[in-house]
Amino acid sequence: MQKDWSVVHVVDDNPAVRDAICWLVEQVGLVGRPYESAQQFLAQCEPGARGCLVLDIRMPGMSGLELQDRLRTSYSHLPVIIVTGHGDVPITVRAMKAGAYEFLQKPFNDQDLLDAVQTALAEYSEVWEQEEEKARLSQNLSSLTPREREVLQHLGLGKPNKVIAYDMGLSVRTVEGYRANIMSKLQVRTIGELMQIVLDAGLVTRENG
Repeated sequence: MQKDWSVVHVVDDNPAVRDAICWLVEQVGLVGRPYESAQQFLAQCEPGARGCLVLDIRMPGMSGLELQDRLRTSYSHLPVIIVTGHGDVPITVRAMKAGAYEFLQKPFNDQDLLDAVQTALAEYSEVWEQEEEKARLSQNLSSLTPREREVLQHLGLGKPNKVIAYDMGLSVRTVEGYRANIMSKLQVRTIGELMQIVLDAGLVTRENG
């Protein structure tokens, strides 16, 4: 999966504001992607997108707050920075309760916006790393044959090769071969790493182990 975490999605119906924010973030090495409406963002940006969303509130059609509500289900790990010239207490409270990372009043200070964007990207990168690690683990586990998966469950319970061989009616050499294949497919080098994968994947529990 390509890491495209430096993207700043800018949703604002004012083209001058869109261009200004995109230009600003690009000065610090980020990528600005402009959208003239919430509808255009939903049409062009797939769920699971990375980066940061800079979002205006009052726009024709779907408002920024309505878009934010939509994002909570399909883009739950996309930080949202609200920028608006119509901010008031109720709007601010609603935006923050809906999970907005930051709320800036127009005209905002350029450095304040850059600080908010860069801090959000830094914090959320940890979440995205965890998500990608889970996806990689799931893909690697899916590459195991049913027999290898069965051996993995036995290994996860801490059983030595001889016991696994006896329980499964196999030779020790065969079990060793399965174990080598499993460790290769799961990209681990030690039994400790293998045990952690088994626990993380829920194949066994610590109580069972």
